[in-house]
Amino acid sequence: MLVGVQKILRFRNCSELAGLLDRAQLELEISDQYGSRLFSQLTQACIHVPLPEYEKLRALSESEQEELHRALTEIYPPRDHSIEIAGFEFVVDTTTPTNDTDELVSEIEAQRALMISVSTGGPKIQSVNRQYQERRAKIETMLNARGVVDPNPFRDLWMWYGKWSSGDLPSYQSRRAFIGNLYDPLIQHLRSGNKSKAIFESPTGWGKVDRTITEIRLRLEAARAEEQFQAVGLLCREALISLAQTVFDPNKHPILDGVDVSKTDGKRMLEAYLAVELSGGENKIARQHAKAALDLANETQHKRTAGFRQAALCAESTAAVVNLIAIISGQRDPR
Repeated sequence: MLVGVQKILRFRNCSELAGLLDRAQLELEISDQYGSRLFSQLTQACIHVPLPEYEKLRALSESEQEELHRALTEIYPPRDHSIEIAGFEFVVDTTTPTNDTDELVSEIEAQRALMISVSTGGPKIQSVNRQYQERRAKIETMLNARGVVDPNPFRDLWMWYGKWSSGDLPSYQSRRAFIGNLYDPLIQHLRSGNKSKAIFESPTGWGKVDRTITEIRLRLEAARAEEQFQAVGLLCREALISLAQTVFDPNKHPILDGVDVSKTDGKRMLEAYLAVELSGGENKIARQHAKAALDLANETQHKRTAGFRQAALCAESTAAVVNLIAIISGQRDPR
């Protein structure tokens, strides 16, 4: 295991080098030659890594190689009648997938396992939090390249601890189920190779809205039972509420019927927004189109009996409303 080596490297500000060992496996080749201690055996550390990491590791500078060798000998110090690390070499691991999608899925599965482990009696948060944060940044970068938002809202494991310790997830099983629901639809989406056919595949930049839209698409792809299709409708409602709370300004967008509006009445807030931002005869058709998409999203999300078609209509109309509002607000303007 190289976890200890990685901890030493990170402590010494060699985080990039430590990250290259995330998927590495260590094999110790013990020779029959004696070392500097009584009956210590000279040993070669063989570090098996996938091809992408191998290409970077074999290009390490001399100082980086020295740091790695020092860390190895501190984890495996020479002792009498024991091994003595004489050197190390990198070996290509051809069993680990190297294409981008497989690598991304592998990282997500590792993150899922870590989140479950720390919440079910596994390692202490302080010992693995840095690893979690670095992996989360890598996953987010790879998902963004695909126009997909990371559904994981927890910036670090302490935020995840706050969630499971609040009473919402009292049992180990409930925590495993929560993480499964968080990541399994995303993994299924990536493995299926499905891609959005929308004109705007990139996120809007409104974090909560983007995360919910991504979750809607993933849940729709994974849904099979009526309750799962109904859950898509609930997420659509949450997306419109988040969207309304982002763009609605009560001082600028008066509610059409003059009645006080609650913070969760996304439909009426968005209607008021559209009435102002798409006012005038020249915007009549655009206003009608946006209003029709909003009405369809609102109607389908409240269906008590749901199947794929209703859920898909709800998801598509909700995504349409989000993109329309993003265009109207200037959020989609070229930067």
